[in-house]
Amino acid sequence: MTPLTSSAPGAPRSSASIVALCFVIIVYDGYDLVVYGATVPSLLAYEPWHLDAGQVGAIGSYALVGMLLGALLSGWLASRIGARAIVLGSLISFSVLMGLTAIAPNPEVFGLLRFLGGLGLGGVVPTVIALTVEYSPPSRRQFNNALMYSGYSVGGMLSALAALALLPENSFRVMYALGLLPLITIVPLAWRYLPESAAFLVGKGRTGEARALAARFGIDLPAPSATTSNGSMAALVTGPRRIPLLLLVIASFCGLLLVYGVNTWLPNIMRQSGYSLGSSLSFLVVLNLGAIVGALAASRAADRFGSKPVTVASFLLAVGAILALGTGLPVIAAMAVVAVAGLGTVGTQILVNGYVATYFGENERAAALGLSLGLGRVGAIVGPILGGWIASSALGVEWNFYTFAAFAAVGCLAVALVSRSTSGPRPSNATADARAAAPATPERL
Repeated sequence: MTPLTSSAPGAPRSSASIVALCFVIIVYDGYDLVVYGATVPSLLAYEPWHLDAGQVGAIGSYALVGMLLGALLSGWLASRIGARAIVLGSLISFSVLMGLTAIAPNPEVFGLLRFLGGLGLGGVVPTVIALTVEYSPPSRRQFNNALMYSGYSVGGMLSALAALALLPENSFRVMYALGLLPLITIVPLAWRYLPESAAFLVGKGRTGEARALAARFGIDLPAPSATTSNGSMAALVTGPRRIPLLLLVIASFCGLLLVYGVNTWLPNIMRQSGYSLGSSLSFLVVLNLGAIVGALAASRAADRFGSKPVTVASFLLAVGAILALGTGLPVIAAMAVVAVAGLGTVGTQILVNGYVATYFGENERAAALGLSLGLGRVGAIVGPILGGWIASSALGVEWNFYTFAAFAAVGCLAVALVSRSTSGPRPSNATADARAAAPATPERL
């Protein structure tokens, strides 16, 4: 069955269609992240379950453990079954499991379903990033990736807005029931229009289909030598570019710790800091709006000036903004600083993902993203647990800000230490030719 890999009638002849599809897919990923943070106060107040802050933080980590395993699995499967199968299977699985979460009878089943749903969510993210970058012009790869991944923040805002509208009068369960929407919205469109990776097709000897896709979307056809097994995870972790990969994994760990820790606990932290419940939930909207605007501007700069300096600067913004939030600002000033923190947290992780995708060539991209996002998910697991531990300890609320700022500083240092390997595998000939054809916008590392 190959209805979408070569000549689907009426398929758009532009990378914009892929960016749009992947954008909507990531909207649901963002919704799933923020829905938990938005429902934390309701979960704590749900008397039949008698949850405390530590238990809520632990349950929040279960989906992230699933996402860790899902991301690693997707990197391993990418060269075996292709991107389309991973995306479609992941979408269907996490949508069904979100619906089941809405009717969980107890905290144990609730946590198990969150874990299983995380497997699908983890498989989606590295795969759609790899597809977006593969089908984008070299001069727009960072920008298209950020444009696509801004769907994550849109999903976060939709989740926060839904919580503001629904939670005052309804159980937290309605928020999870909305997770069934992908089944009737994006799954049919992805089935019809999402193409297979051209690099995967070449590696499987399906060069005719790959050539048709390359012609339709205006990309260079990957050379067969660029799609061999040297792009496996084992080759990456033992090869000559293992040190840059390790540093980018550390950066992803810190970035994801900030994203998930801040999104999960921001409403509770701001309430402890003296803001009202409505204002605290509004901070989630502002955080993700700041991430969208900031990440798009920063990614455009990354296409022009290189990923490394822009990502370093974005981590530094996170340090400053998070520390500023601990100073007891008025609501309006706090909103502005939270918007900057959106760039420094969610926006920075988008830049890190784009850095990984452009640092490694077609043969390595999916595996490298699977490793960086998979191992980096340990940070996503630690973030909610860390926030829960601080909330339930005798430490003051200011320690949330000190701790998250410290991890932003570590991420900044990791990116600053990344350097181009001179002995590792180079990008494919097609990629090199494309970069040579656009000398005004090289990727500066």
